[in-house]
Amino acid sequence: MNRNDTLAALRERPDIAVLVIGGGINGISVFRELALQGVDVVLADKGDYCSGASAALSRMVHGGLRYLENGEFKLVRESLVERDRLLKNAPHYVAPLPTTVPIFDTFSGIANGAVRFLGLTRNPSRRGALVIKAGLTMYDLFTAARRLMPKHRFRGRAETLKTWPAINSDIRSSATYYDAWVSRPERLGLEMLFDALASSPTAHALNYAAVAASNDGLALTDSLTGEVLQLRPKLIINATGGWIDLTNKAIGAAAPRMMGGTKGSHLIVDNAELHDALGGHMVYYENEDGRICILFPYLGKVLIGSTDIRVDDPDQVRCEDDERSYILQSLAFVFPTIVIAEEDIVFRFAGVRPLPASDDSFTGRIPRDHFCEFVEPSGGLPATLCMIGGKWTTFRSFGEMAADMALERLGLTRHTGTQDLAIGGGREFPAASDAWCAKLAEQHGLNIERAHALLERYGTSAVDFAAASDPMLVGSDYSTGEIRMIVEREQVECLADIFLRRTTIAISGGLNLQLIEAVLAILANHKGWSAAEAAAERSAFLALLAHQHGIALSDLSQTNDKRSALCA
Repeated sequence: MNRNDTLAALRERPDIAVLVIGGGINGISVFRELALQGVDVVLADKGDYCSGASAALSRMVHGGLRYLENGEFKLVRESLVERDRLLKNAPHYVAPLPTTVPIFDTFSGIANGAVRFLGLTRNPSRRGALVIKAGLTMYDLFTAARRLMPKHRFRGRAETLKTWPAINSDIRSSATYYDAWVSRPERLGLEMLFDALASSPTAHALNYAAVAASNDGLALTDSLTGEVLQLRPKLIINATGGWIDLTNKAIGAAAPRMMGGTKGSHLIVDNAELHDALGGHMVYYENEDGRICILFPYLGKVLIGSTDIRVDDPDQVRCEDDERSYILQSLAFVFPTIVIAEEDIVFRFAGVRPLPASDDSFTGRIPRDHFCEFVEPSGGLPATLCMIGGKWTTFRSFGEMAADMALERLGLTRHTGTQDLAIGGGREFPAASDAWCAKLAEQHGLNIERAHALLERYGTSAVDFAAASDPMLVGSDYSTGEIRMIVEREQVECLADIFLRRTTIAISGGLNLQLIEAVLAILANHKGWSAAEAAAERSAFLALLAHQHGIALSDLSQTNDKRSALCA
């Protein structure tokens, strides 16, 4: 992951087979697929890897129960297959999640499918017990041949209230089934990227590298230095999700409007009463307007979401105050006695769902499936393959689809599949984690809690980090050596890369000014930044936290002299 080496390779060989634009989960997926076939492929993202929608998902790995109502049976079946593959291929990050649906009616919602079929525009009515039973029965049928988790079960009102005493007492029954959740989606994407780069000497990747049309074809601009490189790919893959139309325009691809993304906002809440009330389950419920919402325990906190709002500019997306109010109102409907204070909200985030263009008045009915379309060559530009739609769970199959279309276009053949390919630290993952962690702790002089923390963060790659036995950072359960290794190995370019994507420090509410200063000192030393450059990076990161994530670290008493000393 050496940036200078990558840039040198591109200067030397601007003629490449495939240029993948977009370093989100789908772009990384197709990049991995092509790299494994030995294709000369380059990936470029104008920001950091997995910094857009791939960092703003609901952290669910699921079949999409509600998509059955839209008649998207193929998508649900495919999603369940891919969910189960992730449980096997990335067990360090993806785990089963018991999910409970509170039910307030019996027959309601039966006509929703008919309304959709007839093309009517009214919002769906609340789903009752019969509709939910039918959906969960199909869920069980789709996974019958490879059952990894228990079948669904129903509870009556009395048992539901006994199990979840704080839930809305108007409830009539509940249904529990199993899906899955992902603890660190950004790291999973990075590990796929690392695996791809390790598999092929002709595969290269750059973050903070924008692609646009130029007089000589395509220009790749290194956003960190301003250097411009000319690239001449045989094929372009546009994997920029909600930015697809903007990317096509930037590179000069003559394409019609393809995207109609919607914004999903989420809150991370630190409230012990709410956390305990969930009993380890995700609660998957309908708000009073029919919008599906979720809340579940996440890294010691509670994740609550989400909204579904059309957006015009994906670069301006953030969780607004009215969305925060909407999410809290939805929570008040399902757990009416639990009050969330403003200071309980430790993080907020929003992303754009990369949905196909649609004029449907109810955003929940826009198809969630994925497909690819070619934009044929024009004006000296090669063909562009656009990856449209998709959901995080199906990134592998979507990447496989796009790669196969690219291989066919280039006259190449596939020789390696990824269906059963373990990802990063998921390789040789122990069935008995206690014994594995005990051995790791003994070999490296760690306490057992530290060994378990490393296994949760990196899977079996924890072995690489165990040797980083430096003292722990103040106010954090990360060590200085751990952060140093991340900075040196993982193409980190700014504080946001570390706190928002390489670690879970920010999303789990673990930020403080002292920790930011300590990590900045490590990063500045590695980059050779001056005191002024380090101070500018600090200010930019604090502004980003306040604007995008609702984190206002107001204790800014550190003086310029202190910052200069830390970053010297």
